[in-house]
Amino acid sequence: MAPELWLSLIENATKTAIIQDGKRKVHFLMEDGREMVEEYHLETNVLVRRAWKEKGKLGQDVGWNVEIGDPEPRKSNIEVCGIQESSSAPFVTRRNTKTSLEWRIRNLSYPQNVYSVTAEDDGTITVRTSNKKYFKKLIVPDLERAGLKPEQDRISFTHQYSTLIITYKKPHALLELEKKVLNEVLQVKARKDSDVQCPIS
Repeated sequence: MAPELWLSLIENATKTAIIQDGKRKVHFLMEDGREMVEEYHLETNVLVRRAWKEKGKLGQDVGWNVEIGDPEPRKSNIEVCGIQESSSAPFVTRRNTKTSLEWRIRNLSYPQNVYSVTAEDDGTITVRTSNKKYFKKLIVPDLERAGLKPEQDRISFTHQYSTLIITYKKPHALLELEKKVLNEVLQVKARKDSDVQCPIS
């Protein structure tokens, strides 16, 4: 995607905002009908959450797909189909800082020297273990929207408390795009009434 296209989507979306819990919460209704919410820390203006409303095959709402931030609490499958995903299975969460994109993969207990994290030509970042116990392709929508592919020298990672923490230093082009999007967000008049009925709570 060209960065101008993402910026145009943001500029042309119908936007509403409220100030709540120390965050600026913004709801976007895109021209193509998609809905997105973003939450920015009030003091730092760092994006702490981004989620997209998901639709089922028949157009019904099926919840939110969280791109950045903690995932929505999962409903148990045990009543539906008699099985439940193990609570010890590895799972990925995304974080965002002023200068970096960050992934945390929890429930990975192998030592740090078995992991490799590589930038791929298909635009993903791939995590592998030398013991062949874990493999994961991480999609990077932020870079896709800026028309960029991941670069190996921007990747670093550490491992502690059974969590692999992958950090990707944001390139200048992505920082510039984020600044333009933030300017759009800050122009939206935000209500401060925490009791307001709003689709982004």
